[in-house]
Amino acid sequence: MSTSIGYIAAFLTTAAFVPQAYYSWRTRDLSGISLPMYAMFTIGVGFWLFYGYLIGSVPVILANLITFLLSSIVLGLKIQQIMALRLNR
Repeated sequence: MSTSIGYIAAFLTTAAFVPQAYYSWRTRDLSGISLPMYAMFTIGVGFWLFYGYLIGSVPVILANLITFLLSSIVLGLKIQQIMALRLNR
């Protein structure tokens, strides 16, 4: 039962990032994205991923692996946007 709840929670919280990642990728509009927040978030998710590995929890590992990949995409796009804006000054 608890593993099922873990998978449901993992699915819902991970799926919540898909629209943001898709929108950011499609439009390249990251004006509402905070670089410090996304950097800290992505690092935090990386630690959750490592924690899931340490405790051997598949739901924690899967959810955080996917979330890490999605948030890394958004973070990378945000960094690209900042670099482009600095070069165009």
